Amino acid sequence: MKSSVSVPSGSVLVRVATGVSTLAAAVWLGGILVLGAIVAPIVFHEVPAPTSADAMTHVFLRFDKLALVALLVAAVAEAVAGRVAPPRSAVETVRLVCGALAGVLAVVQASWLSPAIADLHAQGAIRGLGALGEALEVMHKRSELCGKTEVLFLVGFLALTAFRGSSSRPA
Repeated sequence: MKSSVSVPSGSVLVRVATGVSTLAAAVWLGGILVLGAIVAPIVFHEVPAPTSADAMTHVFLRFDKLALVALLVAAVAEAVAGRVAPPRSAVETVRLVCGALAGVLAVVQASWLSPAIADLHAQGAIRGLGALGEALEVMHKRSELCGKTEVLFLVGFLALTAFRGSSSRPA
């Protein structure tokens, strides 16, 4: 008796890969929004400095790892979908560019901005006070801009995923 293993058809594989990619991007986006809109404002308002800054530095460094994992999962899923059914529309191309740009920003955040902020905090920097504080202010503004831009690209990626429907990548 032969056993047969059913291999998903191309369209099913593309849908599964797109679902995985969408879920990873949604977790990533949700994390940024929760940290930026809820956690950070509460911690900085309720917890005295410098403890608040130290705590949020650890939180952001840990979140950066989650964002990079989500990026990796989304990128692998998109590579699988692209291998089965390459992008065939402008919407699909713009969607992938949005995802890629969000990914670049996540890497910039995790490899440069967050570590620089953590280093400045470790040196005792307080935003706006002295040379270290001014450097911290600059890095913090860059980090905020990076995060907000990342949010825009992730929203674009997710919106265009919903917009494209199932007909853009026939298998």
